[in-house]
Amino acid sequence: MSGGLVALLDDVAALAKLAAASVDDVGAAAGRASVKAAGVVVDDTAVTPRYVQGFTADRELPVIKRIALGSLRNKLLFILPAAMLLSQFADWLLTPLLMVGGVYLCFEGAEKIWEKVSGHHPEGDDATPDAGTDQEATLVAGAIRTDFILSAEIMVISLNEVASEPFLSRLMILIVVAFAITALVYGAVALIVKMDDVGLRLAERRGGLAPRIGRGLVRGMPRLLALLSTVGIAAMLWVGGHILLAGLDDVGWSGPYHLVHRAEEGAAEALGVLEGLVAWLVNTGLSGLLGVAVGALAVTAMHLVPRRGAAAH
Repeated sequence: MSGGLVALLDDVAALAKLAAASVDDVGAAAGRASVKAAGVVVDDTAVTPRYVQGFTADRELPVIKRIALGSLRNKLLFILPAAMLLSQFADWLLTPLLMVGGVYLCFEGAEKIWEKVSGHHPEGDDATPDAGTDQEATLVAGAIRTDFILSAEIMVISLNEVASEPFLSRLMILIVVAFAITALVYGAVALIVKMDDVGLRLAERRGGLAPRIGRGLVRGMPRLLALLSTVGIAAMLWVGGHILLAGLDDVGWSGPYHLVHRAEEGAAEALGVLEGLVAWLVNTGLSGLLGVAVGALAVTAMHLVPRRGAAAH
């Protein structure tokens, strides 16, 4: 009896170790997949704070919570099932879909640059929400719609990184990615949005470093938001361009990809120091230039040509 019990305990311990190893593997794969989607994550974090501008302080966190829950629903109820079916029965579509998403990222980044240069902003960007529930619901719904596109890109990029994993592993990895990315993005947004309130409270204290820190936070938050927006634009152009380079190589047009790879190697050999960093900087810079070029074409097609056509009429 005791021998059977010991054997049973050994089997349970072995299963526990196997389960722990599987959890570690899923966590590691989810981490790698999330890193690949970092550019879109930065953009998502940069975009969201504008949706709570104009709300009273007591409504900011509830609004962010509603958007975060909507984002999680987007990922788990709509994007995840479609992505799993696609990877199981039509995995050849992953690369074209990624490339479409890459073009969209290039368009978004170039459009933001065009808006800054031209001074043109889409209608409704400067709208200030009132205290009405209907207005709040409308803005939350708009934020969730915008999030859907960014979430889809995050999930497809993540899926592409683990496409060779078994079905169940892919499913678990994407679920982990969905929860982790949502928590990361909207946790960061909540901190950013409330940081000025923290600064105001610290500034009201008397004596010590607290008032100085508080005033620094209040003055620094607009700069942080501006920096985050700039980083988000650069990340979109870099990630979008890199997706297009890799996608062109996958579909058989390898010229641009090999050209960038040769430029990486040439720059690294010429400098002879920090070769990995130099290669990454060259790849990032050239991917960003491709992103700017593709994005400029997309902005021209979507905005400038229709506007000139309307002016002619």
